[in-house]
Amino acid sequence: MSDALRLVPAIAAGLAADPDLWRDFNDICDCGGRLAGTASEKTAFALLRERVRAASPANSGRSIPVPYNGWQAKHATLRLPNGTMAACHPLVRTIATPTDGLTAEVIDLGRGTPEEFAEHASEIEGRIVLVRHELMFAAGTIHRRRKYDMARANGAVGFLIGGPLAGHVVAGSSGRDSGEGIPALGISPETAARLARRPDGWLTVTLTIETDEAPGETETLVYEYPGKTDEWVVLSAHVDGHDLAESAMDNGTGLASVLAVTRALSPEVANWRRGLRVMFFSVEEWALTGSAQYVQSLSGPERNKIALNVNLDSVAGSPSLAALSSGYPGVEPFLLRVAVANGQSLRTVRPLMTNSDHANFAAGGIPAIRLVAGFDDPNAHLRVVLTPADTRDKVAQAELRQATLLTAALIAAACNADAAEAAQWRVR
Repeated sequence: MSDALRLVPAIAAGLAADPDLWRDFNDICDCGGRLAGTASEKTAFALLRERVRAASPANSGRSIPVPYNGWQAKHATLRLPNGTMAACHPLVRTIATPTDGLTAEVIDLGRGTPEEFAEHASEIEGRIVLVRHELMFAAGTIHRRRKYDMARANGAVGFLIGGPLAGHVVAGSSGRDSGEGIPALGISPETAARLARRPDGWLTVTLTIETDEAPGETETLVYEYPGKTDEWVVLSAHVDGHDLAESAMDNGTGLASVLAVTRALSPEVANWRRGLRVMFFSVEEWALTGSAQYVQSLSGPERNKIALNVNLDSVAGSPSLAALSSGYPGVEPFLLRVAVANGQSLRTVRPLMTNSDHANFAAGGIPAIRLVAGFDDPNAHLRVVLTPADTRDKVAQAELRQATLLTAALIAAACNADAAEAAQWRVR
């Protein structure tokens, strides 16, 4: 069994020495932060098309249009109680403030747990809620969008989130799609500390945010390499990022790895039980919109033909790798056997975490995992994702190759697993 799960030595050797993996990663970073709706995102899609075409000229792929509620931040300021201006960054899809701004008291809820919101429920209405950004890749983390929703539900008029990196603001999505919302800004940890409650009460700040909202459209790129049956294994990564930096870890690493795995495995797939469907999603940072539309478009039989989704998101920045198994315990023994057979360490994390595109597959009844680096490690470089420090220098080439080799092994084994094994993956 171990030999059957081991990546073919020639393929492993090719991936270990593939110079294009590191080239692709750097070229993706050169595109910029790839915020949805920007020229940077379009440049990245063009690059992906070029690289897949070079690997498999006969496969032109297809593009699925993805309409979404477009948004652009034009201007934002945060005036502190002493009249000085603090650095800030509008959260994606935040609403605008009135022209003369929003002035209100700030209530600091610390981390922003449900318990903290409950204890201060009677004090939130009419105030701006301040919470803290958390390591996103950790057990028990509370996502920013959940904190935003709790602030709204309790009558807050604004939302501030303090970032993890000294001297720098934090980016991210508010989670709002359209319609009502509250103004939302990312700020630095130092600014957050200055807004703590004082003995004489809460401090008052003024937010101004100017935005432009209009219908937008991006795409999902799909490349299919059929196997011997009509079943598929989906390998996915998201293209879009944020405009504070290069979005190198999140998700330049995943994109580069998918390209390398596609180059290495696509010539072999015709001889395998299942085909390989390679997918590049966008507006992932906007509440997982691209993958949500795709999964919702699938019929029941089409979903049943997808044996597994392997989603790569932030797969380097730490030498430790984890597979988020999305509430599908049946897939975990398979993942661990493949890792051991290929000489790699892998942690499995079972609770569904709705922090990347795998979540939409899992919610749609399709076994899905997210491969991620640095899970539960507060010292990993992943702690600075969504800040200006998400740059290529945080990624070691050895880490990216390790993740790519494990991904290739998982994909090859999943495409060749027998029906009984695949049936176990659907056990919940």
